[in-house]
Amino acid sequence: MAEEIKESKISLGKYLEKARSYLGNTEKSNELLDNADKKSAKNRRSLDDVWEPLQLLFGMFRSYAKKEYTEIPTRSILAIIAAILYFVTPIDFIPDFILGLGFADDAAVIAFTVKQIQDDLEKYKLWSEKQTITIDPEQQEEPNESEKL
Repeated sequence: MAEEIKESKISLGKYLEKARSYLGNTEKSNELLDNADKKSAKNRRSLDDVWEPLQLLFGMFRSYAKKEYTEIPTRSILAIIAAILYFVTPIDFIPDFILGLGFADDAAVIAFTVKQIQDDLEKYKLWSEKQTITIDPEQQEEPNESEKL
């Protein structure tokens, strides 16, 4: 799979190599995710077509970095990290500052990555949905007097 990504029109080879340095490095991973979150929020309109898949990649990497979700092949997590690294890099195949086109290559890399790891993303989505805790409103306690103020 990593070889398939390297052969894509937009070469991710250097990003895949760099991605390895994020494995097991929670601080570095969190910093990358913070940068990616900020950039995506700032450019949401330009990313509408890939917003949901991008957020899914962020979530999967975040869960992996926190060691909450580790049932992912190394090649898939490396592909995710490489795609995020590509996304946060302002000067890539099409520089982000080119109005109207700057995120086209980022969107292509995100879509390509999602397609390559589709099965792993589906497994993560199922796991993630199970982690959501639903609280029955009838089971919630009434706030005490000091909490009401």
